[in-house]
Amino acid sequence: MDNSNTTHLKREILVRIIRAFLNDELKDLTKLPFEMRPKNAEVPYRCCIYKERAILRQRAVAGLGLAVENDDEMTSLAEYAQQALKREKPEDTMLTVVETACKGCVPSRVYVTELCQGCVARPCVSTCKFGAIQIKDGKSVIDGDKCKNCGMCMQVCPYSAIVRLKVPCEDACPVNAIAKNEQGHAEIDFDKCISCGACERACPFAAVHEKSQVIDILQKIKSGKKVVAMLAPAVVGQLPVSVNKIAQALIQCGFSDVMEVAVGADITARTEAEDYKERMERGDEFMTTSCCAAYNELVDKHIPELKPFRSETRTPMHYTAELVKKQDPDAVAVFISPCVAKRKETQHDEYTDYVMSIEEMGALFVAMNIEVANCDDFEFAQEASKEGRFFSVTGGVAESVKVALKDFPEFYPTCVNGLNTKSVRDLKNWAKKGVCPEGNIVEVMACEGGCVAGPVCLNNKRITTKKVTEYANASKCINDLEEQK
Repeated sequence: MDNSNTTHLKREILVRIIRAFLNDELKDLTKLPFEMRPKNAEVPYRCCIYKERAILRQRAVAGLGLAVENDDEMTSLAEYAQQALKREKPEDTMLTVVETACKGCVPSRVYVTELCQGCVARPCVSTCKFGAIQIKDGKSVIDGDKCKNCGMCMQVCPYSAIVRLKVPCEDACPVNAIAKNEQGHAEIDFDKCISCGACERACPFAAVHEKSQVIDILQKIKSGKKVVAMLAPAVVGQLPVSVNKIAQALIQCGFSDVMEVAVGADITARTEAEDYKERMERGDEFMTTSCCAAYNELVDKHIPELKPFRSETRTPMHYTAELVKKQDPDAVAVFISPCVAKRKETQHDEYTDYVMSIEEMGALFVAMNIEVANCDDFEFAQEASKEGRFFSVTGGVAESVKVALKDFPEFYPTCVNGLNTKSVRDLKNWAKKGVCPEGNIVEVMACEGGCVAGPVCLNNKRITTKKVTEYANASKCINDLEEQK
């Protein structure tokens, strides 16, 4: 489990909000920053207790599912809680920036450190094509107006004296959707943002937050609605217990039923296999998968020329929610997610109602004092396949399509393992040329390692990948399950 200070802070605030809702004490939520940082308390992170309280307050605004950018600082948390209770649907944007927590990092640039030895060879000067490096007082100095941040000088310095100063959130964003505003704080351009959550994961100050839908979900449970939790395959391994115990813990939280989204992944695999086969038989050069919500946002906003190559198959979340609605049209379908972008997908999905992150699920268990390890093993009504349960690991989607194809002869898969500036550039080039030199089916994962490395996961991807693999390998093949039907 991630034990970072930022994770603990976010979890504690969510736990307090959930408990306040369950105990009908949201009217007292205004006290939250003062209870977490009482008078004369140690100030662990910031300059003073007042700034810490201000940051905790804004984190609570995000925890209530509201945009911190709209905070007037005069509205109390109790009033914001009432707004959350009254809203009919979550806000349109998925992320918000806690400006008070934002460090306002120095601009990204290439910089010469004190390790520079002023060597005679001066490879940095001769390598720079832009004349940006001069020698002053025996040391290399970079002219920021001329420097293009290419990094060639970094590569040739024999002392590794030249480094790149990075702004973590900006550096992580694959589409340049986050930058400093006039006040020097991070600001998200939602016209560009693909909701991948890379900035949220990268910021060491946890200044970027998801806007939680926990209050909305708990309201539906409290109202007596049938609320069904849909567990993403990446949930396996997030806690040191079986997925069956996690499912039973959700039942104890008030959910009416729990389904594995791997069941929907099986539908995706079979449908995508048919889509791929049809495209190859008509002479298409390649097809990309369509399961990653952040990738779909990337195509829609930044690479529309890639649309003809993207599979028209819907995501596992969609197909699972469709099964939920077929059983009960009035049921509320809640996706338990490792991903930020799924919140955006839900806005366009006719079957999924809400998203609860794995991080929020963990906070819910804590708030309700549920010892997951002591829970019974929940029995899922529908069995998922090995391939469906392996969707959350890079390579899993392509492999599932291959198995579902049943030995289709011309299958050459490749994986885009994480969206970054290079992989986005590659995708643009493939779309422009109409050919992918790496293969004829391209699996795209926004997160390096797959959904198990999502920005709101609790465990590290190495451990989770191992647990998912073990769980999947103990399951039946997708074709064997199909024959059973």
